Amino acid sequence: MRLAKLLQSALSIIKPALSMPAQTAPAATPDASTSDLLSISQQIAAFAANLTPDAVPAAVRENAKLHVLDVVGTALAATRFDFAQHALAGISNIAEDGNNSVIGMNVTLPMRDAVLMNGILAHGLDYDDTHPGAIVHPSSSAFPCALGLAEKRDAAGADLLLAYILGVEIATRLGVAAAGTMHTNGFHTTGIAGHFGCAVAAGKLMNLSPQRLQYAQGFAGSTASAISEHRADGAWNKRLHPAWAGVGGITAAALASGGFIGTKKIYEGADGIFRSHTGTRFKEVDMGAMTRNLGSEWLLNEVAIKPFPICHLLHACADSALAIRRKHNVKPEDIVKIRALLHPETFHYIAEPADMRRRPVSDYMAKFSVQFVLAACFVRGKFGFAELETDALNDAQILGLAQKVHHEADPDSAFPKYFSGGVVVTTKDGRELVHMEKINRGAGERALSAEDISEKFFDNASLVISKPQAERIRSAVLAMDKHSTRDLTRVLSLKNN
Repeated sequence: MRLAKLLQSALSIIKPALSMPAQTAPAATPDASTSDLLSISQQIAAFAANLTPDAVPAAVRENAKLHVLDVVGTALAATRFDFAQHALAGISNIAEDGNNSVIGMNVTLPMRDAVLMNGILAHGLDYDDTHPGAIVHPSSSAFPCALGLAEKRDAAGADLLLAYILGVEIATRLGVAAAGTMHTNGFHTTGIAGHFGCAVAAGKLMNLSPQRLQYAQGFAGSTASAISEHRADGAWNKRLHPAWAGVGGITAAALASGGFIGTKKIYEGADGIFRSHTGTRFKEVDMGAMTRNLGSEWLLNEVAIKPFPICHLLHACADSALAIRRKHNVKPEDIVKIRALLHPETFHYIAEPADMRRRPVSDYMAKFSVQFVLAACFVRGKFGFAELETDALNDAQILGLAQKVHHEADPDSAFPKYFSGGVVVTTKDGRELVHMEKINRGAGERALSAEDISEKFFDNASLVISKPQAERIRSAVLAMDKHSTRDLTRVLSLKNN
């Protein structure tokens, strides 16, 4: 196992080396049997510090670039929505002059402010990728973080890509280990996990020693927080969570680079991130997932790219509704009742309280409403950005049909490995029409192809830029490891474009 080999060069993280610069801290070579003495953060630090681009399989690197293309496309599309302008206005009110780029906006900001803005753009439409088992959106924190620091340091594109991959890997592993327990305790796991992934990604770009990479993870535990109260009123808080994770990760790595000492057992400690954030469900945490097969099993390959700009938990239901509409030519007026079949652990996130979900007061609340989404699918025969506009939110036919949508447990759900779902429609003439999606489209064996991802990118980009501009961005992203980060950011920010 690759981790065991890397641990052989990790003794330096056990003994302090505060008097040495991070880049020159020595690395001794212990016997692999000492690995059981290392904390989880130390094991991750040893792995990250010794990882080289060539050690990542070529297929993983190529897949990573497709995920970057996807998150860039969602960020570009986000620039046309009002939340993006309000975010930029707020950040600009406190920002000093800076030289870092913002995706799709020909403006510059200080590095951490640019990371904050890019993270809000990346996650703002809830159209960014998700690991189903982790219930984490890893790219919307890992890429803005890595991009901002790599641009600041004029890093090679290959180093940017490697840092991004590390950020995705660590954030996703934390989500898998948490197994949904953070969500049910009122936290948005993406915002928690992203701090740790970004701390490692930023530390890698700073060339931190294993010891200081361990410190950085320790600091991430002190900044990681993402509360899910936004579900109650459709507020914009969730859009901030991956963005703040990027800022927190860079801050953690910067403190570690100066020798500021971070706690060693931030994951498994008595007051560590898992015990503090999972409550009475701590016994369900799979702590071993943090390091199991690290370096030989890449979880980025399991991250799903979204086909709909709505909460990933709703995708199987949306596809089921559209399949029934197509197959049976069902009209909204033919429907007496719609039953949405979901895993019970998702009810609080996308179905309850039902009365509030049936009449969402904002586009953001609509993205998390199974009642609204299914009604819109049957009325309009599709679900895209147009179904989140004001006219759709006020559409009497959609709102009327949403009153007929009820949710119940799917006894055959594959959750959390996949976001299974289905729909049962009862019609006026007594028919019962059923369609189920065991594996949500975009995940597992139903992963989107490279062509599908490019098509989604061009659809998103077309909202704000020309086709030639979009093609230049796509080419730059897919060749990002062959050029410098600043070559990439010049294209992403539309400078000279």
